[in-house]
Amino acid sequence: MLKCGKRFRQYRTRCHRIEAMRRIGLLSDTHGCWDERYAKYFKDCDEIWHAGDIGTMEVADRLAEIAPLRAVYGNIDSGDVRIRFPETYRWKCEEVDVLMKHIGGYPGKYDASIRRTIYAKPPQLFISGHSHLLKVVHDPTIDCLHINPGAAGRYGFHEVRTLVRFVIDGKEIRDLEVIELSDPTRN
Repeated sequence: MLKCGKRFRQYRTRCHRIEAMRRIGLLSDTHGCWDERYAKYFKDCDEIWHAGDIGTMEVADRLAEIAPLRAVYGNIDSGDVRIRFPETYRWKCEEVDVLMKHIGGYPGKYDASIRRTIYAKPPQLFISGHSHLLKVVHDPTIDCLHINPGAAGRYGFHEVRTLVRFVIDGKEIRDLEVIELSDPTRN
C-alpha cells in the first residue's frame, strides 16, 4: 500500500501541471472531405475541435481516432451528425471559457443567434466557422479572442484550405499556427 505523504502530493501536483497544457487542433467546413494531412498536423494535439459543417460521421470518427474530438454541427450537417454534436458548445479548457458555434459571425457582426449569449456572458475564446475565411481577431469590447479556422474541405469558394493549431496553458492562449493545405488539383 502506498503512503500519500507530503512528498507524493508535491510530485503529483508538478506532474498535473505539466499535463495540464492542452495542444489544440482546430478546423471547420470539411464538408465530408477527408485529407490524410489532418492526421499529420493533428497527431501531437491533445484535442481536436471542429467548428461545424463536418459533412459525414466518417470524418468525425477519423478525427476522433487521432485525438478526442469536440465539435458542433453546421448548416449542411445531416441528422446523424446533429444527433451526436450540439449546435452550440460551451466548456472550460484549462482556465479558458470557450464558446463554439458554426454560424457565429465575428467581432462587431456576431450572428443574431449567438449575440445575446456572447454579450451576456462573454467567453474568453469564441470559435466559429461557416464563412470559409480564416480570421483571428481580438474583440476589445468584451476582451474575447475570436478564431474562425477557415475551411479545411474542398467544397466552397475559398482559395486556400486551412487548419489552425494553438496551445491553451492555464489562462493563456498561445503559439497559434495557421497551416495551409495546398491542393494543386483544385480549380
